Amino acid sequence: MNILFDERLDGTLPAIDKDALVAHMTAHLPGMTLLHREEDLRPFECDGLSAYRVLPMLVALPDTLEQVEALLGICHAQGVPVVTRGAGTGLSGGALPLERGVLLVMSRFSRILDVDPDARTARVQPGVRNLAISEAAAPHGLYYAPDPSSQIACSIGGNVAENAGGVHCLKYGLTVHNVLAVNILTIEGEHITLGSEALDTPGFDLLALFTGSEGMLGVITEITVKLLPQPESAKVLMASFDDVEKAGKAVGDIIAAGIIPGGLEMMDKLAIQAAEDFVKAGYPVEAEAILLCELDGVEADVHDDCDTVRGVLEAVGATDIRLARDDAERATFWAGRKNAFPAVGRMSPDYYCMDGTIPRRELPRVLKGIADLSATHGLSVANVFHAGDGNMHPLILFDANAPGELALAEEVGGKILELCVEVGGSITGEHGVGREKINQMCAQFNADEITIFHAVKAAFDPHGLLNPGKNIPTLARCAEFGAMHVHHGNLPHPELPRF
Repeated sequence: MNILFDERLDGTLPAIDKDALVAHMTAHLPGMTLLHREEDLRPFECDGLSAYRVLPMLVALPDTLEQVEALLGICHAQGVPVVTRGAGTGLSGGALPLERGVLLVMSRFSRILDVDPDARTARVQPGVRNLAISEAAAPHGLYYAPDPSSQIACSIGGNVAENAGGVHCLKYGLTVHNVLAVNILTIEGEHITLGSEALDTPGFDLLALFTGSEGMLGVITEITVKLLPQPESAKVLMASFDDVEKAGKAVGDIIAAGIIPGGLEMMDKLAIQAAEDFVKAGYPVEAEAILLCELDGVEADVHDDCDTVRGVLEAVGATDIRLARDDAERATFWAGRKNAFPAVGRMSPDYYCMDGTIPRRELPRVLKGIADLSATHGLSVANVFHAGDGNMHPLILFDANAPGELALAEEVGGKILELCVEVGGSITGEHGVGREKINQMCAQFNADEITIFHAVKAAFDPHGLLNPGKNIPTLARCAEFGAMHVHHGNLPHPELPRF
């Protein structure tokens, strides 16, 4: 595991008497499930990023808010770190537990409290599955727009924590654009509501600050989301290309033509072959890349937009353009894309899923850069991403049983993220930073910016007990990381002291 030393996870954590803590919690929370034996803890040692594993000291599965509040109060009083976990589908190690900490699992908070079709809102608990919200809203002709590929399993609390996206986020926004309010508990057990059901809320936009904060500022207990009316019509075009860079150019040209698709997804040859073998979606396996472009809205507008997009694709050099015949074929096209990750998993013993975001105009350049890195390091890369908003998901194929291959995959992944920063993008679009990308935070931000991040964290969590060691690197870490990455004789962040 290529993770640099972080002093907050080692020397400065207080000594904790596990047996005494278990006895104390059992006495004060008699009805709460508390796991502490190794065989019970093992299923919680990682999230979706299974390459990183830590056995937690304790796992708590509360059933009531009173139990959560009391547990946080005990941990705050005794200086015990707390990591909050939802469904555990995250891909950045955000819910990676601590060896000397409590893993707070909120999966039992799985009730949809209210669906208001007139206000087009739903109030839900954090353990509700993403897809379950749309299922509950469907009888009213409504749905919840953000749709991560893991939506059948991922929880809405985790979506808020990571600011999840999905294939339709280009037109309808990320989680932050579809949440009206969240109720949280601070580490001191204080109840706070951020946002409201009104269109706007006075004061600082703390709701936007909290969304994507990866469990570092508070524990989510309730969420109010926006619901949208189901579109009258939705059609999907699938375009094939004999060159990946042509497909990348087509993305920018579609947006430049004034079309904002409901979804605009791209897959390269390796991903196409994997998805077709797995799902039988009718993908052209001979193509170097495909684009899936979904257009939705009023029937007449969708028809006109399909003609416009077809013209753009032909001008760029698409070798074939297919319009889904009906809703069943449209669903099949999307099934291939949504199952691309598990499909690629059938081609290799392991893969490492990256999550970088770039300006759309840089797609051809970055795709070439990824291909060059793949060739240089001898690791195949399957590209699957939300092309419309520049959110890339390169899947680096490797074998963890082969000595050095995991470290090599991490090195290639880090270089891809640094390339994203170089062209004006970001090291994450929806998976979050967690433990996976904490080194690349040092490439993305300077010392003053990181200092401000720590100040925000301290305002909510002065003792650093909520999800420590995630998301925000220490300045010492950045200095160490910078010393390892000298480019053209120049150190990144030369203002930082080296250790």
